[in-house]
Amino acid sequence: MTVMETDLHQLKISDPFLGQYQRLVRDVVIPYQWDALNDRISEAEPSHAIANFRIAAGLEHGEFYGMVFQDSDVAKWLEAVAWSLCQQPDAALEKTADEVIEIIAKAQCSDGYLNTYFTLKAPAERWTNLAECHELYCAGHMIEAGVAWFQGTGKRRLLEVVRKLADHIDSVFGPGAEQLKGYPGHPEIELALMRLFDVTQEPRYLALANYFVEERGKQPHFYDIEYEKRGRTSYWNTYGPAWMVKDKAYSQAHVPLAEQPAAVGHAVRFVYLMTGVAHLARLSNDEGKRQDCLRLWQNMAQRQLYITGGIGSQSSGEAFSSDYDLPNDTVYAESCASIGLMMFARRMLEMEADSQYADVMERALYNTVLGGMALDGKHFFYVNPLEVQPKALKFNHIYDHVKPVRQRWFGCACCPPNIARVLTSLGHYIYTAQPETLFINLYVGNSVSIPVGDNTLQLRISGNYPWQEQVIIDITSPVSVSHTLALRLPDWCDSPQLTLNGEAVNAEVRKGYLYLSRHWQEGDSLVLTLPMPVRRVYGNPQVRQQAGKVAIQRGPLVYCLEEADNGNGLHNLLLPVESAFKTFEGSGIFAHKVLLQAQGVRRSASADGQSLWQYDRSPVTHEAQTLTFIPWFSWANRGEGEMRIWVDEA
Repeated sequence: MTVMETDLHQLKISDPFLGQYQRLVRDVVIPYQWDALNDRISEAEPSHAIANFRIAAGLEHGEFYGMVFQDSDVAKWLEAVAWSLCQQPDAALEKTADEVIEIIAKAQCSDGYLNTYFTLKAPAERWTNLAECHELYCAGHMIEAGVAWFQGTGKRRLLEVVRKLADHIDSVFGPGAEQLKGYPGHPEIELALMRLFDVTQEPRYLALANYFVEERGKQPHFYDIEYEKRGRTSYWNTYGPAWMVKDKAYSQAHVPLAEQPAAVGHAVRFVYLMTGVAHLARLSNDEGKRQDCLRLWQNMAQRQLYITGGIGSQSSGEAFSSDYDLPNDTVYAESCASIGLMMFARRMLEMEADSQYADVMERALYNTVLGGMALDGKHFFYVNPLEVQPKALKFNHIYDHVKPVRQRWFGCACCPPNIARVLTSLGHYIYTAQPETLFINLYVGNSVSIPVGDNTLQLRISGNYPWQEQVIIDITSPVSVSHTLALRLPDWCDSPQLTLNGEAVNAEVRKGYLYLSRHWQEGDSLVLTLPMPVRRVYGNPQVRQQAGKVAIQRGPLVYCLEEADNGNGLHNLLLPVESAFKTFEGSGIFAHKVLLQAQGVRRSASADGQSLWQYDRSPVTHEAQTLTFIPWFSWANRGEGEMRIWVDEA
């Protein structure tokens, strides 16, 4: 299936809601993260990432500091800058990024190798510990940055650097007698090589991505071979010696991909891997890999996905657990995992044109991805719980990974720049453009020009999604264009309505998209109405953590109770089945956002119910209380307090 990536220079986001986030990233997040990468944020974990490159480039003296994958933070920051420049030029920012790129180029070894940890700290250990040490992961992120910088600015400097890096990797890995038969412990290089292939059309890059995918999980196992070769030494001992080598499912390397029935292991690694596989399956027309993607997506989305679009339910290994095991309070749900989920969904849409992938992509975006960053753009969540009791966090070590408020930065800072790069590249997710059809996946306000043969289709999406139900799609092409528009009908909407130039439309619906073929001309206007009643969402009975509980959703947004509105002891609040909801516009940090209220019940201790246990009768009384629900992505912006999504239903 032929897909044309949207040129972000030809797409301008004007959305009242997500446009505000893009401005926040441009004006606050990118400068803040630049300061963080240069260790200028007080009371924040040091990064040293820029200094590492300067030292490796011979521009200053010092030692490497940080995680073995510290380079990747710089690469993701550069990618965010590249996509941001497509929306709004900024000569000073572009100059800063160009200077960073020159430092990176100077840090590159003559053979193309590029990794500051191994260059500065362990030059003799290159490519000796793929299972644990993220060399190919860092290379992948730098390749993505090189592609983005070329697409965003037209400049080839970083693209040349990463092509030299990719060519070096291609010489090191492969089936040749002198080549390593390995693959990364943390997938990323696969999807990056596919992006590099897209812009260069160099078949070696596609072949190398295919090699890494197909070599994965073969016997005898490469991780065991290299472990013995390096004298049974380990870089990480978090869960015991060589745990990353021994727990091969952690990195989806226990068996070949074709033999894996379910999503397993580290959630970010899984979705990064599958993003590359889906892209590879489409471009190589590989039906086996396509079936792998379909099977593993179905398991993840139907049995291991949180209502928030979070994945990875356990802190041990930042990993999937088992089918239907979705705890709310000890959940991990790393921000990067939901970003990777969006990336995987995008590639599945390019392969399948089925709205189920866009539905999940939207769920992840409007809930976990937005929730990973504070409304000020300067604080971030790594872990995204669905329920928090701050008093317990301080004493119970099963919650050691959970934070009640967002943090200024992290020693392992993969999430903040990842959030920045996905929010600046939203235009790549809004549409899927095929030669005969333009699929509209997300109703983000924007203006876009899409090539259609020798012509150009221009359109504008407006409205106030996700707060209001009307989406307007205006055709702005000065020359009429024959084409098909396919509009996603969200899974949360029972009764969508569509008009064209004021007349009701009944058109064919296939796999969740409504198809309209027409000679489009300037002035044509589609109005898609997506009714947004407040909905109660119930969990699958096999999810024990949701038994007897209900969650609240309006449009794509999941809502929650927060202590600031409802008092403490949120576990004692009940939502009666018959309670009706009232919507209202918030104020302060909730300005222009829709909040919800309903009549509920609070359980309180009776006068004689002070002992730990009460026999024969319940030691509680019930009293009415108005419950206020806020969009979950906006919780923890008013200080520390309790929060919960799933509420007991009375």
